[in-house]
Amino acid sequence: MNEKMNDISTGNAAVIAGICLLLMAILAPIANFAILNRMVVPDNAAQTFQNIVASEGSLRIAVCLFLIVAVLDIIVAWALYVFLKTINKSLSLLAAWFRVVYAALLAVLTTHLIHVLQLTTGSIASSAFEIHALHAETSIALNHFTLSWEFGLLLFGFHLVLLGYLLWKAGYMRRILGILVIIASIGYFIDGFGKILSARYDTSLALYTFIGEVVLIFWLFIEGRKSQRAS
Repeated sequence: MNEKMNDISTGNAAVIAGICLLLMAILAPIANFAILNRMVVPDNAAQTFQNIVASEGSLRIAVCLFLIVAVLDIIVAWALYVFLKTINKSLSLLAAWFRVVYAALLAVLTTHLIHVLQLTTGSIASSAFEIHALHAETSIALNHFTLSWEFGLLLFGFHLVLLGYLLWKAGYMRRILGILVIIASIGYFIDGFGKILSARYDTSLALYTFIGEVVLIFWLFIEGRKSQRAS
C-alpha cells in the first residue's frame, strides 16, 4: 500500500478539526468562565482564596480541562495544516506552528493553577501571618496565569489571521468565512495589545468578534463530509 493510501484525507482532516474545535468550544468556557472566573473576586485575595479552598475539586477539574484543550489545539493545528496545505503549504505550516506554540504556552501556564492548588492544600495548619502570605501568593499565581494566557492569545490571533487569509485565497464562499476569521483575530489583537499598552484596558472585544470561529466549526464539518463523499 503506497504512502497516499496511508495518509489522512483532507475530508477526514476537516472533520477531525471540526470535532476538536467543537469540544474546545465546550470545555474551555467551562474551565475559564464556569469554574475559574467564579472563584476569583477582583481586589479581594482573601475571598478568592477561600473560594478556591471551598471548591478545590472544581479547580482540579479546570486544570484537567485546560490541558485537554491544549492537546486538542495541537490536533486542530495538525488537521488544519493537512486540510489547507494545498492552498499554500508554507503559510499553512506557519499558521499551524502559531497554534502549536499557543497550545504549548497554555499547557505550561496550568502550572500556575497547580501551584495555587498546592498553596490552598497546605493552608489548614498555617498561622495568621502565613495565611496572608498565601492569599498574596495565590493572587499573584492567578494573575500570572490570566495575564500570560492573554499574551498567548496574541499568538492565537496571528494563527487566525493566516487561517483567514488561506480561507479567503480558496475563493467563493470561503472568502466570507476568511473575512469573519480575520475579524475574530482583530478582537484578540486589540484585547492583547490593549492590555499590554494600558493598565486601564478592561474590554474583552474578542467576546463579540468570535463569530468566525463558530462558523468555521460547522463549515469544516460540511466541507469534510463533502470531501469524504467525493472520495
